Amino acid sequence: MKNIISNINKAFDHRVRLGIMSVLMVNEYADFKTLKELLGVTDGNIASHTKALEKQKYIKVEKSFIDRKPNTRYLATQNGRKAFQAHLDALEKLLNKDINIDNTDK
Repeated sequence: MKNIISNINKAFDHRVRLGIMSVLMVNEYADFKTLKELLGVTDGNIASHTKALEKQKYIKVEKSFIDRKPNTRYLATQNGRKAFQAHLDALEKLLNKDINIDNTDK
């Protein structure tokens, strides 16, 4: 039997990374505070999951100061957009797949 989950991207298998990429796919960028509030997670969660996505080169991190306060914002890279869209396409195919399982006892 063919592996029906082979095209699912492991980088997006965690709900926080899935949420981060979802936000960045429909917005030009999102800052740390916005992601934290939208996803309802801790500073540490955002930091570790954005670092994982940055390591894969799926997001870009920009740091600046606004009114003397540090501001970190995240943008999806072209590579990240392609990878995430491929992941969504794979999920859609999986959900639309007619999977027949023979549950009869032999």
